[in-house]
Amino acid sequence: MNKALSISALALALSLPLGAHAFGPGASSMGGATAPAGVPLAGKVAETMASGGYTYLLLERDGKKMWAAIPETPVEVGREITLKPGMEMKNFASKALKRTFESIYFSEGLASAVESTAGKSSPGSKGVVVTPAKQVKVEKAASPNAHTIAETYEQRGSLDGKPVAVRGKVMRVSAGIMGKNWVHLQDGSGDAKKGTNDLTVTTQDLPAVGDVVTATGTLRKDKDFGGGYRYQVIIEEGTVKR
Repeated sequence: MNKALSISALALALSLPLGAHAFGPGASSMGGATAPAGVPLAGKVAETMASGGYTYLLLERDGKKMWAAIPETPVEVGREITLKPGMEMKNFASKALKRTFESIYFSEGLASAVESTAGKSSPGSKGVVVTPAKQVKVEKAASPNAHTIAETYEQRGSLDGKPVAVRGKVMRVSAGIMGKNWVHLQDGSGDAKKGTNDLTVTTQDLPAVGDVVTATGTLRKDKDFGGGYRYQVIIEEGTVKR
């Protein structure tokens, strides 16, 4: 079963008889399902666990907690996330986890390809927001094709489609979106007001926020993923190493 479940497929799965394995090998019985609720599936991740091809998340928001499940995705505790609309299931029993959830929402996954957070506009991307870093200072990578983040913007025309290496501090990670991880780097160069101080890298690697890393990959300019997510500069198919 494709993990990228659509809401319609999810609704169909919910209509299966009790005991049917609608949600993978970890699912067992369902006490009932309701239509998507008005409650926003968003909050800080207080607890997470993986089982049966799904990631179970305990979300905390405004002093209230709720459980949600999404196709298996690395999500760190303490991260603020927003999920796509989901279906609530009551008294859902998981054999793999050996526990019953009084209420849990099954969602397709994280709400957007690159999530938003408070702050000024992210460089190079319409609709994506990353708070500008303060006092970040990272030395340029030691490589023949090394560039600072500011240089990737200044030289994006000549660097388009070419391999580059950029060293920076990990400011944000959105994991497991569209089959890849989205890593925001800053090195202290560039202008936050002009949006040239932060560079996004798509990768299968999963660094931690605060790590100083070297990202290598192919630079692309004016990359448009749709939905308002357009990057002046992005590194694709990258590797991210400390």
